[in-house]
Amino acid sequence: MTALIATDHPLQRAGAWAVAVLAERDDPSWVNQADLDTVSAVLVTDLLAAATALRDTSQYDWWKVLFALYPNSKATHSKRPSDPHALRLEIESLFAQDSPQAGLVRPCTFCGTGTAVVWAKANLPLFDTSKALNSLPPGVPGWPVCRGCRIAMWALPYGAWVTAGSATVLSCEGPAAERDFARRNVRRARRVMQAGFTGMSAAAGPEQVTLAALRDSAQGLCATTLWTFKNDNQEPWLRVTRTRRAVPVFLAIVDGNAPLRRGWHLLCQTLAGPDGGRSGAGEAARLLFDAEGGRSRPLLGQLHRLLAEADASWSPRDREALVRLAFTYAEEVFGMETDLEPVAVLIADWIAQGSSPRGLLAEYRKAALSDYELGVLLVKAYTRLQLNGSDRPLAGPELWKPLIQRQPRSWERRMLLFARVSVLLQQNGVQVGGKGADPQREREIEALAERPAFAVDAEDEYDDYEMEQA
Repeated sequence: MTALIATDHPLQRAGAWAVAVLAERDDPSWVNQADLDTVSAVLVTDLLAAATALRDTSQYDWWKVLFALYPNSKATHSKRPSDPHALRLEIESLFAQDSPQAGLVRPCTFCGTGTAVVWAKANLPLFDTSKALNSLPPGVPGWPVCRGCRIAMWALPYGAWVTAGSATVLSCEGPAAERDFARRNVRRARRVMQAGFTGMSAAAGPEQVTLAALRDSAQGLCATTLWTFKNDNQEPWLRVTRTRRAVPVFLAIVDGNAPLRRGWHLLCQTLAGPDGGRSGAGEAARLLFDAEGGRSRPLLGQLHRLLAEADASWSPRDREALVRLAFTYAEEVFGMETDLEPVAVLIADWIAQGSSPRGLLAEYRKAALSDYELGVLLVKAYTRLQLNGSDRPLAGPELWKPLIQRQPRSWERRMLLFARVSVLLQQNGVQVGGKGADPQREREIEALAERPAFAVDAEDEYDDYEMEQA
């Protein structure tokens, strides 16, 4: 029987993958009892170092991580002993094997393995809230947790993307991506212990690390969920975000196509904070995740805002790259049919042939996302070109329906229509935004387009190379 089972519980599963990485196993099911002994010894050593660290030291930053997940445990409680020798026995007992003389054996809450050890909220992250005063049956001191799951639940912060106050874990249909996510975070956890958060370079966020894991694991259709949570004694919370199943395919297409890589890097540049205060790559990665409750900022919406800015200084290559990125996302992730060319040509010809193209473009910008206003504008454009005697067939009302009727994805189609119209106008010499990019910026974008689109920070990439060579 295996010593460790990766269950469907997201926190236990993330911890199980962390155990596998720490034990240098390719899968949690390969972990044996000797591996559990090795990993528990690592946990005890790191816990004692964090629990007895002085404030304002790098080791104390790892204690902050632990406090955010296990605020009432022996290792984090305010009344814990300052002497590591006095604390060691209590910490070691958390991960000890069940005694043969143990009492009543019950199935583990997570995996069903028989165990006599029960744990309560003090040792289990986000297993209960401060408002639930008595969620256990009378006379039951806690939840049964077997040794493998006890170790997994405390290996969790190694395999999670952590801050001093929260943690993010990954659930994925592809086990290779789960392992890669855990591997990157185990390495990052070591850096936190050695240098603290302030001693680390700006690191990739959890969404960016997830995209890198999906890219590197070469997944096909694969849904991914991020669980971000805090478990302190103030107000525990949980936030859940998900990618669509086709996102890994989109990542592979973008990374293998230079114009699409150019578009992605342009998007990252525009989202970066002043003076590097915010990671543009991290912000762009978040656009591929949908939050529960519909509070997400969608990728297509962000691309539309960039393309619709009146003073946007996009060169023709930049604009085409961003538009191509938008269409690729709609086609691959949403499965949309994006044959909008006839309607785009109708609007572009109406604007270009008008007496004031800039005025007509401003009118279209205002109407672009409204079904009713776009319908009125299309009638106006169709009538004007018909009266002017257009030399090519005009897109009639039958082709407008998916754009102006309340159908699924109509909003996305209207954004894509604007994107395509902006490219056609720029190709026809109509000034869509500000001046084009300067030569220096063009050289920078060219260099960026040669790089992978979804790489994490350079330090991680160098470490990956060294690990591959070893």
